[in-house]
Amino acid sequence: MTSPVLHTKRLTLRAPVIADFPAYAAFWASDRSAYMGGPKDEAGAWFWFCHDVAQWALLGHGALMVDLTVSGTTVGQVGLNGGPKFPETELGWQVYQGNEGQGYATEAAAALRDWAFASLPVDSLVSYTDPYNAASIRVAKRLGAVPDPEALGQDPDDLVWRHTRRTQ
Repeated sequence: MTSPVLHTKRLTLRAPVIADFPAYAAFWASDRSAYMGGPKDEAGAWFWFCHDVAQWALLGHGALMVDLTVSGTTVGQVGLNGGPKFPETELGWQVYQGNEGQGYATEAAAALRDWAFASLPVDSLVSYTDPYNAASIRVAKRLGAVPDPEALGQDPDDLVWRHTRRTQ
């Protein structure tokens, strides 16, 4: 499947391209990735970048880069993750340094969530958050997700947030 291009009021969500890798790798090399299993070296970042891209062909979903529509500046990424490392289809997000607190993660994740419910055979999605990642917990709550203590997390200590069609 070819990835979609999605538009919100301020953002364009589009397929990753090789030119996105340096900023992506910088995110993974930074302490900002600590809640996601980082920091990672360039090879580790490359693994996840390729994973994000390959999922479109293999699973019919994957990651999209988040650009400011007006300037074209990439401010982060949002993705639907699957495969052996993910117990369920995950809606995840990352915002690059200096772009926090603008609502980009919530806006982009809502657009991808809505696309997933309209385009994929899923009745729910989950978001895995580290219990100490207050910013991501706030995003999950703003998206209308609810805690699901019975769901299996990606990592043993994860909080699992459930998104259903009715939380849109």
